[in-house]
Amino acid sequence: MTDQTVETMAQDDRPTWPAVVKGFRCKCPNCGKGKLLHGYLKVNDSCTECGQELFHHRADDGPAYLTILIVGHLLAPALHVSYVHFRPEPLTMALMFSVGCVALSLYLLPRLKGAVVGFQWARRMHGFDNAE
Repeated sequence: MTDQTVETMAQDDRPTWPAVVKGFRCKCPNCGKGKLLHGYLKVNDSCTECGQELFHHRADDGPAYLTILIVGHLLAPALHVSYVHFRPEPLTMALMFSVGCVALSLYLLPRLKGAVVGFQWARRMHGFDNAE
């Protein structure tokens, strides 16, 4: 067995997708029970259930970019379809899509931050490799 094989096997003990899903649910990526966030976007320093340190995260602007990407890709085609098929009044259409954009963005932003923290935890990024 080579050193790289051993290193790859060591990283596989933290499956990525379950950690991302737990993070999306705003739960600890380790145990899935403790709260990941307090407030709206502030990550807890550690999990209240399992004690996993969470202050290592470096989510920064990633969740905001992902939110813009997802909201844009969902609402741009909806805007086009509604205009072509229904032809609503411009003010009605602007109001509908403004409310939809804000609501979807506010819903997705903390969940995507949790998913990014879960991904970082699973991949042992930014100091998560030392915390067990």
